[in-house]
Amino acid sequence: MPRPKNDSFLRALLRQPVEQTPVWLMRQAGRYLPEYNETRRRAGNFLNLCKTPSLACEVTMQPLARFPLDAAILFSDILTVPDAMGLGLYFAEGEGPRFERPLREEWAIRDLRAPDPTVHLRYVLDAVAEIRRALANSVPLIGFSGSPFTLACYMVEGRGSEDFRTIKTMLYDRPDLLHRILDVTATAVTDYLNAQIEAGAQAVMIFDTWGGALAHRAYREFSLAYMQRVVAGLRREQDGERVPSIVFTKGGGQWIEDIAGIGCDAVGLDWTASLAEARRRTGDRVALQGNLDPMILFAGADTVAAEARRVVEDFHAGGPGGGHVFNLGHGINQHTPPENVAVLVDSVHAHSRSLAGRGI
Repeated sequence: MPRPKNDSFLRALLRQPVEQTPVWLMRQAGRYLPEYNETRRRAGNFLNLCKTPSLACEVTMQPLARFPLDAAILFSDILTVPDAMGLGLYFAEGEGPRFERPLREEWAIRDLRAPDPTVHLRYVLDAVAEIRRALANSVPLIGFSGSPFTLACYMVEGRGSEDFRTIKTMLYDRPDLLHRILDVTATAVTDYLNAQIEAGAQAVMIFDTWGGALAHRAYREFSLAYMQRVVAGLRREQDGERVPSIVFTKGGGQWIEDIAGIGCDAVGLDWTASLAEARRRTGDRVALQGNLDPMILFAGADTVAAEARRVVEDFHAGGPGGGHVFNLGHGINQHTPPENVAVLVDSVHAHSRSLAGRGI
């Protein structure tokens, strides 16, 4: 199958020339859109929405109908993988995701197995295929997974955590058990992302949401090393086209060089990092993705436009050449005014075209 008509996102990830900076947003299909909320209401609950390919496709396409975004991202949840491992994912009203059977006992950790994504996560792969058909080769589709460490946080804690006390106790007291969880989960993530690629994902992203909660040495041992293993196991081509990979550690600005060295094509940055400094530190090894503070989208339209331009200029201040994918520094907030998203996307496109026209 040929490349999408708009392939600027893929070209930017491979540090190839683009006419304007491509834009997509983490959680671009979500609760800030009234049409998403209506589809979620019809689904009955969030898990039904994720596990029904036609509805997952519907909400994936909704932001593309509103905004001239340069990529679609599969609508799913990072916790589908541990759910497929038998931990019993459910969503408590107003309290977020929880697992019925968190990994606390040594026997359960020893018995943990990576699921076959073509069997236990078939609904995700069916959604990928359906979304590709709906996109009709317009823009690329991004597949994704949580990082092994981030998934392990939920698997051990049993829910989101403020201090990660349970998993950090395991990390320091019984690192062998945590390494066992991470070993199995790294295999699961690799298999899952490769299955998404085979189903039609044209780029993949690893979300290391909680890696930034680790101490310096622990990050390298318990998060980065396992992401490196995942990246090394990814399919690099599908249907004769490169499939780029993005790695994003929230709060990981101090490890930019380390992340750039694991073999990924792009490093995602949150809003605490400077794109210009990241370029100086990584050279031409990787593309960079990011990194507007999502809270800026609650300001006035003029401020949104000015801050978007500032992010584009920050990347270019790091030196000549391309390789920038504009994004937020984390997921879009559910209360964000959609009209400000329109301002953001238009401002990035217009300002980056202007800079390109001036040879910057």
